Amino acid sequence: MSKAYYNEFDPYAAQWLRNLIAEGLIAPGDVDERSIEDVTPKDLDGYTQCHFFAGIGVWSYALRLAGWPDDRPCWTGSPPCQPFSTAGKGKGTADERHLWPAYFHLIQQRKPPTLFGEQVNTSVNNGWLDLVAQDLEAAGYSFGAADIPAGVFSPHIRQRCWFVADSNKDTVRGYSVSIPAQEANIIRRLATQADGSWDGDTGLLLGADGVERQVCQSCVPLLVDGTAATLAQLGAYGNAIVPQVAAAFIGAFMECEP
Repeated sequence: MSKAYYNEFDPYAAQWLRNLIAEGLIAPGDVDERSIEDVTPKDLDGYTQCHFFAGIGVWSYALRLAGWPDDRPCWTGSPPCQPFSTAGKGKGTADERHLWPAYFHLIQQRKPPTLFGEQVNTSVNNGWLDLVAQDLEAAGYSFGAADIPAGVFSPHIRQRCWFVADSNKDTVRGYSVSIPAQEANIIRRLATQADGSWDGDTGLLLGADGVERQVCQSCVPLLVDGTAATLAQLGAYGNAIVPQVAAAFIGAFMECEP
C-alpha cells in the first residue's frame, strides 16, 4: 500500500492532518512535526507522495480532486510566503523563513518525478520564482508556472503563483506553452462551479477584476475572545491553499501529458 509523508512544523496543524488521515479525506501516511531543515533524504524512504509545509493537507486533497491517484508519485510544497509577501518584513532570501534551500536539498537527493507548489505572486517580482526555476532546471526538471487568483468563493482577487516541475521535459514544455491560454478558462470554471463542501446559500458576485465568482456563506466559526483553539483554526485556514484552484492547475498539467 502506498504511503504519504506530511511535514508540518505547527503542532495544531499536524494533529489536524492526523485527523484528516484517520477520516480518509487525504492520502494515508505519516506526519512529521520536525522542521524541514532537520529532515534527511533517508527519512523519506518508502513514501510515494511527500507533502512539505503541509498545513492542513490541502495539496493531498487537491490531488484527489484532480484525479491524481494516491499511489502516483508526487511532491508538493508551498514554502512560507512571509519573506516575500507585502504583509511581511520584506527581507526576502535573508529571512530565516526562506526555506527553499532546505526543500531543494531534499529534491536534489530524492529526485521526485513531479512537484507542485504555490507562492504569493510577488515572488515573481522579487526573484524568488527565478531562483526556484533555475535550481530545478539545473537539477534536470522542466518548469512551468501560472498566475491565477486564489479567491474562488470570494470577491477578492488574491493572486497566487502556481508552479510545477517535471522530469519529463516534453510534458512541461507543452504545459508551459498551453497554460497561459487556459488561464481564463480555468478561472471561469472555478468562478461559476458550485462546491458541495461549502455551507450556506450560493450566489455570484462580481470581483474587482471583472470576473464573477461563486460566493458562499463561510463555515468558519466566528472569533470569540479567549478561544485559543479558534485562533489556531483561523491560522490554519489562513495558511491553506484553495483546493479547487490547485485541482484545476493540476488538472491542466495532466491534460498536457502524453
